[in-house]
Amino acid sequence: MRENDLQVRLFNFAVDVLKMLGQLKASKETDVLKYQLSKSATSAGANYEESQAAVSKADFTNKIGISLKEIRESHYWLRIILELFPETEKIKQLIRESEELGKILASIIIKSKS
Repeated sequence: MRENDLQVRLFNFAVDVLKMLGQLKASKETDVLKYQLSKSATSAGANYEESQAAVSKADFTNKIGISLKEIRESHYWLRIILELFPETEKIKQLIRESEELGKILASIIIKSKS
């Protein structure tokens, strides 16, 4: 199986998010953010992976749609973390990547419906 560029980017995004979260100081607040963001960031790539074995066009579109929802959720949690840790360039880079990934996934959905 050969991975496509989007698979690689989603995988790398999840790994980068997990690495960044590992560096955040533990507290009640950050523990909630870490849990939520780790789930959504990894789910975006996992659902894209599932879309690659879709049994129908509707199944494919559904999995891409879930991936888009998860990347948007990741974007939300990253923005909150940036407010708490505003001087962190890595978080800003992850926000930019989540925006780009969201645009790509949305484009795939639009094209798959036409």
